[in-house]
Amino acid sequence: MTEGLVASIINLFGNFVNASFGKEIITFVISLLPILELRGGLLAAGALNLNPFVAYIISIVGNILPIPFILLFLTPIFNWMKKRKFLKKIVDKLEKKAESHKGKFEKGEFIALVLFVGIPLPGTGAWTGSLVASVLGMDKKKAFLAIFSGVILASVIMMILSYGILNNVMYN
Repeated sequence: MTEGLVASIINLFGNFVNASFGKEIITFVISLLPILELRGGLLAAGALNLNPFVAYIISIVGNILPIPFILLFLTPIFNWMKKRKFLKKIVDKLEKKAESHKGKFEKGEFIALVLFVGIPLPGTGAWTGSLVASVLGMDKKKAFLAIFSGVILASVIMMILSYGILNNVMYN
């Protein structure tokens, strides 16, 4: 699923890939997006043959950039949205998703959040980790540090997949 989304986004950019810093910008934008995040950014960078070191830094920065804003503003935004009948269902759905992961965080919430963000599985990542941390009322500094650590863990795993295994399969 992620590979298909990444390919679609790369195609959406069209000839921009050939522009100066085009590959870098595409990698950054994909890394910013929920669902795709760093995982998608590194897959795109690998598919675009972007320098691995450059891809690594850009993907981490792109993935971590929205996290402080999510941690700081999600609760007030959700409270505002709950007062709007047409938006309340969205908030309820997101909070239900976060609550479904609550059991994973009850003991050792820091390590649990690092692993939740860091192990690249569908539905996990920095955005969802921020959502869970906010809904559970985790300390924002502690949550940011755990999420950042998880992003670093995910980046190592995805670098191996994007530039190691996948490139060997695709080009051999």
